[in-house]
Amino acid sequence: MKICHAFLFFSIKFAGGTSDLMYKICKRQAADGHSPVVYSGDYNFDQELADTLPKVQFKVLKSYLDAAGFSIMPDLPKLANKDVPHFDVVHMHVFRTFQNYVLWKKCKKYDIPFIMDPHGAVPYGTRKRWLKRLFDKLWGRQILHDAAFCVSGTHVGAREYKECAPDLPDDNIVILPQPFEMEQFKTIPERGLFRQKYGIAEDKKVIMFLGRVHHIKGNDFLVKGFAEYAKNNDDALLVIVGPDDGHMDACKVVAEELGVQDKVIFTGFLGGDDKNSALRDADIVCQMSRQEHCAWAPFEAVMCGTPVIVTEHTGSGEDVQRADAGYTVAFDDVMGLAENFEYVFAHYDEALAKVKKAQDYIATNMSMDALAKEYESVYARAIEKTNKA
Repeated sequence: MKICHAFLFFSIKFAGGTSDLMYKICKRQAADGHSPVVYSGDYNFDQELADTLPKVQFKVLKSYLDAAGFSIMPDLPKLANKDVPHFDVVHMHVFRTFQNYVLWKKCKKYDIPFIMDPHGAVPYGTRKRWLKRLFDKLWGRQILHDAAFCVSGTHVGAREYKECAPDLPDDNIVILPQPFEMEQFKTIPERGLFRQKYGIAEDKKVIMFLGRVHHIKGNDFLVKGFAEYAKNNDDALLVIVGPDDGHMDACKVVAEELGVQDKVIFTGFLGGDDKNSALRDADIVCQMSRQEHCAWAPFEAVMCGTPVIVTEHTGSGEDVQRADAGYTVAFDDVMGLAENFEYVFAHYDEALAKVKKAQDYIATNMSMDALAKEYESVYARAIEKTNKA
């Protein structure tokens, strides 16, 4: 199959999990004999990363207003007119973008099926709400209806679709867990390398976050919960691993206000073995998101042997509860989070037993080997559905 993957950015350093997932899916699909094509803007495009996928074709377009959050690609309509008729299926990543609007129009024009895969981007959140509602009123809901299938990693994501488009048929929604490439976890770094690099003693209790430092990730809540725990645990450190996405300064202000600024470390982006070394050296990895489509970073921590705590109302919470992989807490329950820290450290053998059980669950049910054929099946069903229409 000739499969177009469309996302505004191609950079794991800059765009995080969506780019990471697209990279891994394209890599696997090319290895399986398919012909993936990536549509991306040029903003922070990672050419070095693209060069590691020699069997994947990249169409990189000049993009404007990215820093303002719009990513307008004036040359896309012309390129899509030429390319879309030759695609078997278009896999659209995220949701309310100029890129997806253009591709939706061209897919409709040429009767090419497309899959919508928003990666948690459907809810209105707290920012640009009026603009998102306007987009949905003009185009968004119709895009969801016209998609051959709307993919979600969890039932939380399925509910988010229905909240946005209540009349979206249930049969149009496909639950497809985010796949893990297990190869990177076959050999994980030995414990101690990350701590040595950052001067962290072995007896320190390290609580860690991994991901973009964005408002939606809830690190302000994490800092508050950590500060409450640290009142009676002077040996604790909070390590926030990931690039700033507009929320790091706010987190630093919270840390200073609560007097724990000397106990909070910001490392910036870490990838590959450096990332896994950080996860290996953490005692607990947390994801305190306001909304989250799946437990991507927490399950990476699990595969590195580290217990996890996530917010319970999110797709991440659903994943963790389904696999019994760790512990959950209500968002903004500061005392509850501090008590979770106390409990995990006091019952660490129980936490490690959950990790081991979850590792087996992920390998069996969420590996790229297990899910690559599921993606192919969804594409094939989409093509068949469009041909019958």
